[in-house]
Parts: sequence; C-alpha cells; structure tokens
Amino acid sequence: MATPKDLPEDIGTFIRDLRQTAKISLRQLADKAGVSNPYLSQIERGLRKPSAEVLQQIASALRVSTPAMYLRAGLLDGEGQQGVLAAIAVDPELTIAQKQSLSQIYETFRNENARNNAQPSDPENGAPRTTPIAEEKS
Repeated sequence: MATPKDLPEDIGTFIRDLRQTAKISLRQLADKAGVSNPYLSQIERGLRKPSAEVLQQIASALRVSTPAMYLRAGLLDGEGQQGVLAAIAVDPELTIAQKQSLSQIYETFRNENARNNAQPSDPENGAPRTTPIAEEKS
C-alpha cells in the first residue's frame, strides 16, 4: 500500500502517473476526457489547476473513481466529504458558466480570508486588522 510519502506531490503528477500506468498517450487521454492536448499537458506539468468538472472527465477517461481524483486534488477531505468546489461541480441544476462563476467567487473569498488571517491582529480585540471602507459623508 502506498504511503503519503509515495504519493505524487500534485494532481498533475498523479494524472501523469495514472496515464503512464494505463499506457496511453497524452493525446489519447485528452481525446477521451474531452479536453485539449495543450491544456492536459499544462495540468500534468502543474501549470494549470483543473476544475472539479475537468477532473471528473479525466477520472472517467482513466477509469478511476471520481472521489479518488477529487481526494488527490484536495476537493474532498480525508473522510470523503465533498468540498464546496466538488459540490458545485456536480450540481446538475447549474450551467457550466454558473459553476465557473461560483467556483471563482468561492476561491476569491477563501484567498481573501487567508490574507486577512495572515495580517497582524488588532491588539485591542484580537481581530485581524482591516482597512476601513471609505466613510460616508453626512
């Protein structure tokens, strides 16, 4: 059984390893997954981060479980619980454009919160220091 230190360091390496184990070319996998050859190459090289939907297509093309792919990409927690991005990706009520917009908004909020948490705290109340929004004139 593979230990965490034996696992590839990123999702691109993981996909490349699966593809090479399956003995299929990059072009063949791109065709089966319905993504462009250059895009898949960029994913494998770690230059692009695939959406949950693209990961689902790649998992299907490689005949591996989608949850396993999501787990490796960090879209599921260790207990198999879906993350927000995975839930958005599999929601049948949303269009592709809506899924992309929601995912981008969610990631923007998470990045903003991470930046705020990294800021020095206000010594008076322990809350992160924030810059005030322009005050309204009376």
